[in-house]
Amino acid sequence: MDERELEEIRRRRLMELQKMREEEIKREQMKQQIELQKKAILRQILEPEARERLARVKLAHPEIAEAVENQLIMLAQSGKIRNRISDDVLVSILRQIASRKRETRIIRK
Repeated sequence: MDERELEEIRRRRLMELQKMREEEIKREQMKQQIELQKKAILRQILEPEARERLARVKLAHPEIAEAVENQLIMLAQSGKIRNRISDDVLVSILRQIASRKRETRIIRK
């Protein structure tokens, strides 16, 4: 290979890397925008105490909190939530989802 071919290969590889980086940035921006929209919807439908509880649950059990958030957002978008959700109602929703998510663990000795 001569110098020009090597330079062309380097240039193409650099362009590929730049394109991959741009796509990654776009995905990250979309992800952030979706997260902001979710927070805005949850702010509208949850009372402050319920929002705080959901935030604490998200720290301890992110998969359960994510399931609850998605369920609440889906219900809100379909118009099935008329009033703001209180902490007591959120607790009952969390219990229902947590009971479905339980896994049986087998520990061998």
